[in-house]
Amino acid sequence: QVQLAESGGGSVQAGGSLRLSCVISGLAVKNYCMAWYRQAPGKEREFVARMDIDGSRSYGVSVLGRFTISQDGAKTTLTLQMNSLKAEDTAMYYCTAGFGWCKADPTYWGQGTQVTVSS
Repeated sequence: QVQLAESGGGSVQAGGSLRLSCVISGLAVKNYCMAWYRQAPGKEREFVARMDIDGSRSYGVSVLGRFTISQDGAKTTLTLQMNSLKAEDTAMYYCTAGFGWCKADPTYWGQGTQVTVSS
């Protein structure tokens, strides 16, 4: 059974930092595109960052230069380091996994972790 368990969300002042973690179980991460998405109330789901099966990384325009996606060596934890946070970063953040290259929508989603940034 695939499980993606996010943690690390919380409330922070604008300009601050948070580090989100996603513990992964039940799948061979090396074969999966791993990504973070977010969704704010009343807004559409937004791509945040992803790591492809070759290790390449890409970011949404709104977070480029501020957020960093990474994996531990054992590929059991996906991390999103978020710096210089802005009020518009407030959202529920989801860890996702999709088999193969990052071309299609993710197959698996975590329950999400809430990030709230106050200005």
